[in-house]
Amino acid sequence: MSAEVNSVSIGVRSPTATGTRHHGSSQGGELAQPRKGAPWGAAWLLRTGSIVGILGVFLFFSLTAPFFFSFGNLGNVLAQSAILGVLAFGLTVVSIAGGSNVVTGGIDLSLAANMGLSAAVYASLVQLGWSDGVAVLGALATGLVIGLVNALAVVIVGIVPLLATLAVMNVVAGLELVLTQNTVIPASTDFLSLLSATGPFGLPVLAYVLLGAALLVGAVVQYTPLGLRLYAVGEFPEAARSAGLRVKTLTAGAFIAAGLLGGIAGILNTSYLSGSSTGAGDILLPVVVTTLLGSVFSRRLVPTIPGTLVSAIFIGVLINGFQLLNLSSTLVAGVQGALILLVVSATTLLRRR
Repeated sequence: MSAEVNSVSIGVRSPTATGTRHHGSSQGGELAQPRKGAPWGAAWLLRTGSIVGILGVFLFFSLTAPFFFSFGNLGNVLAQSAILGVLAFGLTVVSIAGGSNVVTGGIDLSLAANMGLSAAVYASLVQLGWSDGVAVLGALATGLVIGLVNALAVVIVGIVPLLATLAVMNVVAGLELVLTQNTVIPASTDFLSLLSATGPFGLPVLAYVLLGAALLVGAVVQYTPLGLRLYAVGEFPEAARSAGLRVKTLTAGAFIAAGLLGGIAGILNTSYLSGSSTGAGDILLPVVVTTLLGSVFSRRLVPTIPGTLVSAIFIGVLINGFQLLNLSSTLVAGVQGALILLVVSATTLLRRR
């Protein structure tokens, strides 16, 4: 995980110096500070403490929650984490390309609503008698269109991502209500049954989808020139622009890729619930928590796909453990909110230093 982040820092080191010299107080100059005098001991402590905390939570549920440590339940955790993980991968890509400032940079609040509408489109097409292939294309096209609208609003119109994606989220959620009439649209096909079935070694197919998505997206983002450019654009936009990178194109591509992943999550959600869902917005907070927490597992406190995968599984463990202990879902939301506050506070303080 650290290797890919190191390669990014090496690849953009030269333009960073130029960007910092010529642009002064630009975002590139601000983000260059941790590389000059970052409190590496504190960052290591934060990362190590997070790992210890995850292991502690895992041990706690193993001792207190019935059947938590069983092979079947751990497989269910991976399956339950698939939808969350795929959405968080999309938000991670946007966070990488947009930078650490969630107001003016990397944020996409429409992902949960994207998943809900994509699932509704898939289920509706199935109900109308269309084949799985057409339904899959419909869901993916829905996600891509939403991602494209976000990209146009942010890159062309110039609306800050927080407001742009918030507006798109409400529009998309309204479209879902119109399409579904606020009811669940059931869907059952051979393809959906395959996704919800058990695969090799007794693990759910959705678990393999999660790992496969992490491998594919991670390979592109962490180990290709495209991923290097996304990191450069997000951390040092002025330096990247001076180096000739197409900042707007890369930023727009990140939102479109996130939209596509939202469409994929909609298909997975339809398979998991055997239909559409009227409460898709509830997953937005876990997606944000997963993405923010994932940055803790990199040496330079930047988002990475491997870190997001670890974080998604951890959030899945939390949700599953609370369910087995019959604890209120409100408590889960409270813990997730506390995690956001803790991670954002810690990383912000470390970056300032």
